[in-house]
Amino acid sequence: MRFRSASVLLALVLLAAVGSARAQAAPEFGDGPVYRVTIDGMIDAALANYIDRAVSDAEADSAAAVLLTVDTFGGLIDAADQIVKRLLRAEVPVVAVIDKNAISAGALISYAADRIYVTPGASMGAATAVNATGEYAPEKIQSATRALIRSTAEANGRDGRIAEAMVDERIEIEGVVGEGELLTLSASEAVEFGVADAEVASPDAALASLGLAGRENVAHEASGAEKVLRFLGSPVMASLLMLMMLGGLYFELQTPGVGFAGAMALVGAGLFFAPHYLLGLAQSWEIALFAVGIILLAVEVFVTPGFGVFGIAGVVATLGALLIALVPNIGFQFPSDGEIAQATTTLAATLVLLVVLAVSLGRYLPRSERFSRLILADELSAVTGHTSSDTDETLLGLRGRAITSLRPSGTADLNGRRVDVVATGQFVDAGTEVEVVSVRGSVVEVRPVPAA
Repeated sequence: MRFRSASVLLALVLLAAVGSARAQAAPEFGDGPVYRVTIDGMIDAALANYIDRAVSDAEADSAAAVLLTVDTFGGLIDAADQIVKRLLRAEVPVVAVIDKNAISAGALISYAADRIYVTPGASMGAATAVNATGEYAPEKIQSATRALIRSTAEANGRDGRIAEAMVDERIEIEGVVGEGELLTLSASEAVEFGVADAEVASPDAALASLGLAGRENVAHEASGAEKVLRFLGSPVMASLLMLMMLGGLYFELQTPGVGFAGAMALVGAGLFFAPHYLLGLAQSWEIALFAVGIILLAVEVFVTPGFGVFGIAGVVATLGALLIALVPNIGFQFPSDGEIAQATTTLAATLVLLVVLAVSLGRYLPRSERFSRLILADELSAVTGHTSSDTDETLLGLRGRAITSLRPSGTADLNGRRVDVVATGQFVDAGTEVEVVSVRGSVVEVRPVPAA
C-alpha cells in the first residue's frame, strides 16, 4: 500500500492501540436488508468517503449486514485507515468476500470485517507500505502499518502475527511463511490459517452460509460525483489534464486575449486541481502557488511585454506547483528521491508532449482549410489565386445622386447604374447630387457637387 505523508502516523498508532478493544463476538444479524458494496480499483480518499456514506446508509436503514465485495490491488494507506476505522465502528455486521484480490490496502480493509470469505482463486496479503515508485516506506511508517494490521486482525479474533507477516518480510511463522518472504495467501491457505472463515463460490453463497439468502438486497453504488472524482484523480487523467492546461496556456500567451485556448487552460486547471484537492492529494497552498504563477505570466505578457523577471518567476511557480501536486507525500516528511524522480519524469513527459503538440499545430494547422476560415492570412498574392477587382475608369467624373445616406459608404445612382460608393471626408444625405472623384479597383469615391 502507498503512503502519502507521515501525518497519518499518529492516526495509525492510535488505532493500533485501541483496535483490540473491539469485542470478539459473533455478529448478530438484524431483520433488515443486506447492503452490497463493491471495493475495487485504487483505494483513495474518494472511495473512503463512499464507504463512509454506504455504511451510514446501512445503519440508518437498520440493515442486517454490509456485504463488501473486495477486488483491489491496494492504494493509499491513509485512505485505507479511514475505511478501517469506519468499518470497525460500524453498528451493523460487516462481511467481506474477497473476489479475486485483496492485496496491500485491500488486505487491511478485509481484516476489518466481522466475517471474511474467499472465492476460488482469490489471494490476500502483500501489505507492505511503499511509496509511489514502489520503494519501501521508512521504518516508522512500516512499524505503524504493522501495528495497524495486527490490531485490526486481533479486533476480530484473528492471528495478528499472520497479519503482520503480510507487512514485514522479516517475520517467520513456522508452517506459514519463512523469513525473507512477504506473506500472500491463496484462498485455501487463508481458510487453513484462520484468516478467512470459509471458501465460497460467490458472494451469494456467503450470504446463504450466514442465513441471509432470503433477505432483501440493496445494491449500494457510488454517486455520480464520487465516480467523477475517482476518474479525474487517476494518474492517466491527471497527465492529460495537465497537458490540456499547459497547452491552453501556451497558445493563449501566443495570441493574447481571452479566447478558446485560455478557456481550455482554465477548465484543465480546474479539473486537475479540484479532484486532487478534494481527494487530499493537493494542498490549498499548491493551488495558490499555481495561481500566482499564472498571474506573473499575465503581467509579463500584458503589462511588461518581453521575457524578464515576471516571466521567469511565473514559469517557475507554475511548473513548481504542478510538480509538487504530483508528489503524493508532501507534508511533515520530505518526499523520497524516487517520488521526486517519478513526479519530475511525469512533468517532463508532459512538457515534451506539449512541445510536440505546439510544433505540430504550428506547422500543419494553418494549412488546413477549416482553420484558414477562422483567421486572416498574412498574404493575399496572385500566386494563391487572389486578385483585385479591375478599375472601371469610365466611372471617373460621372455625376449622380446618392440613393442611400453615405456614412461614409452607401449606394449611388451614376448615370442609371447602381454603384457602391464611399464619400470622402463627410457624411452625405440620401438624394444629394454627387460626383465620382476617384476609382481604385472596387473602391469608388464620391463627393457632393457644390451648389451652383
